[in-house]
Amino acid sequence: MHEDILDPSPSTARHIFFGADGLRAGWSLFLYAILLAAPLFVLKEIHRAHPAPKPPASHRISPSEAYFSETIEFTYIVFVTWIMSRIERRPNSVYGLGVRGRLPQFLAGLFWGVLSLSLLVATLWKLHLLIFDARLLSSTMIFSNALIWLVGFLLVGLSEEYLMRGYLQFTLARGLTGIAAIFAPARSKALGFWTSTLILSFLFGFGHGSNQGESPIGLLSAGLAGLVFCLSLWRTGSLWWAIGFHCTWDWAQSFLYGVPDSGTLIEGRLFATHPVGEPLMSGGATGPEGSLFVLPILAIVAIIIIATLPTRRHNDAASDQALP
Repeated sequence: MHEDILDPSPSTARHIFFGADGLRAGWSLFLYAILLAAPLFVLKEIHRAHPAPKPPASHRISPSEAYFSETIEFTYIVFVTWIMSRIERRPNSVYGLGVRGRLPQFLAGLFWGVLSLSLLVATLWKLHLLIFDARLLSSTMIFSNALIWLVGFLLVGLSEEYLMRGYLQFTLARGLTGIAAIFAPARSKALGFWTSTLILSFLFGFGHGSNQGESPIGLLSAGLAGLVFCLSLWRTGSLWWAIGFHCTWDWAQSFLYGVPDSGTLIEGRLFATHPVGEPLMSGGATGPEGSLFVLPILAIVAIIIIATLPTRRHNDAASDQALP
């Protein structure tokens, strides 16, 4: 009898790893993090053995650099998410890319992204905080560069949204919902979702700190943008509105208006610009995202989401589990 007490039964061991909805969220997140971090560790060791030359401060991101890095990143995130979906026996649709109505939501996100960034740039321009110096492209190059960078920033939107608000958001919310159910069963889904949103949005903003030329307001705006994107996820159960918005917000910023994005400029942008005045107001070297004026713009975006997107909460996405 004493040995029975010391040796956990199969049911006890199973309870440690599995709950009512399968593999417990904590173990799922741990395994997901290991799978994501493994290639980063390998690349770090390769870089340590064969360090690449540091790019000059004036370096501009080229389309080939953007395509290569973002395609590799997104493909690997999709692969790891697929592995976790097989382990947990869940369809990929629950992670935000397979929800019905995705094309209209994506197109709406594209529209509101470029419009919102244009409003921010227009505000800075009208207040003489941003100066347009010259057009950099000939008429024959505008369309091709616009299309090239639109696809490039679509890859950025896909990789960043699926990383931060796909599997991570779903699984962390799943775990926190279980904890919240102990204290507030009627509100557990909302508490789990929005607590995970706060955590991941903080990490999203913090992660931008490695960007050259980033500022405290830029980090804050990135974190708040994460909250706004999660509002669209909560309303629709889909990432597609946020992907579209993320794509054209970055595209309008980097290509259309030629302003820095977290201090970074791209090759083949349409205009040359420079900020004027106090960086807290103009955004300085960070770009418009480093200006205090980005905060009311993000508030307007939140209102747009509430006013235009259907009320279909994130946790209702389970009804689409039959989707591929």
